[in-house]
Amino acid sequence: MPRWQPAYIGLGSNLDDPRAQVLGAWERLGTLPDTRLVLRSALYRSRPFGPVSQPDFVNAVGGLLTQLQPEALLAALQALETTLGRRRDGPRWGPRRIDLDLLLFGGQRRAGPDLVLPHAGIVERNFVLYPLADIAPDLDVPGLGPVTELKARLAPEGLWRIEPEE
Repeated sequence: MPRWQPAYIGLGSNLDDPRAQVLGAWERLGTLPDTRLVLRSALYRSRPFGPVSQPDFVNAVGGLLTQLQPEALLAALQALETTLGRRRDGPRWGPRRIDLDLLLFGGQRRAGPDLVLPHAGIVERNFVLYPLADIAPDLDVPGLGPVTELKARLAPEGLWRIEPEE
């Protein structure tokens, strides 16, 4: 019988009512097969990452327990993105309706062509580490250190916590 494993998903949107897109994606994460959404961070507004001029993002992190293998979870996340209207024909780091990134899976470290764990760039992105610290401050990011220490290295510049009613 498959074991339940913790996994953390980064959520982001900057098109078509980004807050609603993230909230809707959270609801859908809970419907993935053999997976339970157990933790939700606060929502954050963030300046876009990368060279493309675009609206601010709404970001969050969700904590899952899953019996899926990492590749199957990634495939399920990509299928969910497509269902929720994600298009992959725009520029890299461009605007998007929804983005679901597999940030961490159990204590795994891997660097394959389709899946890198922990997610590449996690230590450079305050819009990932601040929401991750909301739900898992003591989590050890394999090979990188505790979330709280990684977060302390990044200023909250360009990042604002969104109040629930916003």
